[in-house]
Amino acid sequence: MWFDAGVNLTNKRLLSDLDGVMARAEQDNVKKQLIISTSIEEAEQAVKLCQQFPEKLLMTVGIHPHDAGEAPANYKEQLRELAGLPYVVAIGECGLDFNRNFSPRDVQEEVFVAQIELANELSLPLYLHERDAIDLQIELLNQYCNDSTPCLTHCFTGGVEALNRYAERGHWFGITGWVCDERRGYSLHPLLKKIPANRLMLETDAPYLMPRNISPKPKSRRNEPANLLYVLQMVADCLEMDMNSLAKQTSSTARDFFAL
Repeated sequence: MWFDAGVNLTNKRLLSDLDGVMARAEQDNVKKQLIISTSIEEAEQAVKLCQQFPEKLLMTVGIHPHDAGEAPANYKEQLRELAGLPYVVAIGECGLDFNRNFSPRDVQEEVFVAQIELANELSLPLYLHERDAIDLQIELLNQYCNDSTPCLTHCFTGGVEALNRYAERGHWFGITGWVCDERRGYSLHPLLKKIPANRLMLETDAPYLMPRNISPKPKSRRNEPANLLYVLQMVADCLEMDMNSLAKQTSSTARDFFAL
């Protein structure tokens, strides 16, 4: 049973072919998918999907830094209520993004800290995003995040310094199709062996980050959970592991992390 530890299933590109997306994932042995929420609206959509596919889907609830500026005034109360649903297994996607600054930095910080505190309160893991903000992100986590609150650095694409700094905090790491990109992702290859086996998860981040090792090249540029196979292949090659062993290991890690 393979576990896709991050898919944006509320994205219109996937919703437009939901039955096909789910059928292809099942056919390619992706039995569990974690829907990433980035806003209250997306979380509400994800709830409906989890109700539709209760055996296959789980979800996060959170506010992405891009969406922090548009968060409703009562976002804390709404997140707390949503987080009480049985299919919610983490708080996020949350964090800081100083690359695009779609939301003011002070607002990003405020909304991020509120979600750290909510994860502490509810004893749920944090599902983390960070771009060009590692110093403040780690400072806030060190200041507000309980030692007992697990943290997953979603879609890790950083270098050895970032890996070491997050590893020092005891983070888990999500690896996506970025690792399959010969133009920008191959720098990750030597770092994979530095991630402890019980801290590694695989995710597609679909519909984004289509693995570039798919052959023949797909006609569609839309990534989907069924393509977790290609992330698995690349990571297994880098770790010199059998694919089935890696699938079992990373899926077990995901189940443990999300307390399934």
